[in-house]
Amino acid sequence: MTTLSLEQIAAKLESQNSADRMVALANLRNVPAAEAVPLIKKVLDDESLQVRSMAVFALGVKPTAECYPILVKLLETDPDYGIRADAAGALGYLEDIRAFDALVRAFYEDTQWLVRFSAAVSLGNLKDPRARDVLLKALDSEQVVIQQAAISALGEIKDLGAIDRILNFAQSEDWLIRQRLAEALGNLPSVKSVSALKYLEKDSNSQVSKAATISLDRLSKAEA
Repeated sequence: MTTLSLEQIAAKLESQNSADRMVALANLRNVPAAEAVPLIKKVLDDESLQVRSMAVFALGVKPTAECYPILVKLLETDPDYGIRADAAGALGYLEDIRAFDALVRAFYEDTQWLVRFSAAVSLGNLKDPRARDVLLKALDSEQVVIQQAAISALGEIKDLGAIDRILNFAQSEDWLIRQRLAEALGNLPSVKSVSALKYLEKDSNSQVSKAATISLDRLSKAEA
């Protein structure tokens, strides 16, 4: 992809063609946050949902003082659930601990599973042990993807007290859940984790068994 100058990016963001605007946002990848954010803000209310989604994500990877309040407002008030989910995800990328309460509210109060999924993932990204109760509740979700997110996030926050709960998923029919479990256990050093990982190493799905091997290796190195 040809690298555009800041002036060319600004011009493309004014284009009537949404593809041009997306190219412009993609070109902000190597632009410093202080210069990128004012341009990103121009398309936060774009008529194209794809452009808006890209812009919201961009705020998560171009942190300035403005990004956090913008993303929280989008998470709490945007009428489009896809944008709310994007905002929740971007808050996780920011890794700003102030987002904790907004993400917890989104998990409990938003009616769309995609938003709740993104909130659970981001709570893991924040690595805040206060997320424990929310994530344990997420394990009871009827949505498999939310269960996956919760297992991963409990590993991210290194909640040793959650081991027994997540081990209930060791024989899940969903191989992605078993993979997430294997990955999470690599962050949770205990005799039970090692035993479960040795079991998961024999899993019929190669992704699961590989994840278990990597986690066992991580645990053995941590002990050394």
